[in-house]
Amino acid sequence: MAFTSSIFSHVPLNKQRIISPNAHKPKPRRATVTAAALPLLSAFTASELDGTTLAVIGGGSVAALAATISLTDPERRRRLQAEEVGGGDKEVVREYFNNSGFQRWRKIYGETDEVNRVQKDIRLGHSQTVENVLKMLKDEGSLEGVSVCDAGCGTGCLAIPLAKEGAVVYASDISAAMVAEAEKQAKEQLQAGSEKKVVMPKFEVNDLESLNGKYDTVVCLDVLIHYPQSKADGMIAHLASLSENRLLLSFAPKTFYYDLLKRVGELFPGPSKATRAYLHSEADVERALKKVGWKIRKRGLITTQFYFSRLVEAIPA
Repeated sequence: MAFTSSIFSHVPLNKQRIISPNAHKPKPRRATVTAAALPLLSAFTASELDGTTLAVIGGGSVAALAATISLTDPERRRRLQAEEVGGGDKEVVREYFNNSGFQRWRKIYGETDEVNRVQKDIRLGHSQTVENVLKMLKDEGSLEGVSVCDAGCGTGCLAIPLAKEGAVVYASDISAAMVAEAEKQAKEQLQAGSEKKVVMPKFEVNDLESLNGKYDTVVCLDVLIHYPQSKADGMIAHLASLSENRLLLSFAPKTFYYDLLKRVGELFPGPSKATRAYLHSEADVERALKKVGWKIRKRGLITTQFYFSRLVEAIPA
């Protein structure tokens, strides 16, 4: 559910259902949890669930689930994947989003009907994140002439609407395929039939650590899921150094519940290769920001059935 007037209020999670005990034969209460997805769920459930629920876990089966998880070895799969591309997380992400990941996420971010129920729901969640970011930015005034760095721009879902609002946009992505698609979409949407002069976004192939320059606002949506907290700390610090006024981040929130769902997802890796998925606690992100002199001013949670994303806006302390 997207945020409207209460854009930064906390949204309760309603993913747990308690089954009442039989009135005549009392039994222990059992919690039934239906696994939902995190931002970019398909990144770590390559089968994409085929439109069905991932798993139903009985409360009495938590120990059994933990044992099953311990017998699987997702880290080994990840190590082999990294070795194949000759590097770590960054190289895996670049390889994935230049190949099979690009084909998958171009469909999710686009308007094609060639998506399953889960992918369609993730599309909805991501679009709501973009809408909320645009609302946040426009609430501060006109975007005419405001410089914005869209770090991890994907196919231009945010960069293009920002340009339509008059912002001067620098957009980058680690994937050359994503950048080429974003440029194509920008030309189609911004050069045809525009009633006012629009500055075309400047697109560039770049990873987060290599970004430079100074911008009024820096935005990084659904990218930190690909990197562990140890690397995310440095990325957050670097992104903050590029911004003069505001930094907007969205990330997959780390809680016991979400972490369990992620582990369940790793039990069903599917036939295709995907990236690693890392959850981040809001406290860790806030700590990383405080370390470089920034503070969170606004925060919120965006959820659909298969998409969960924490959104924060930080400013210099």
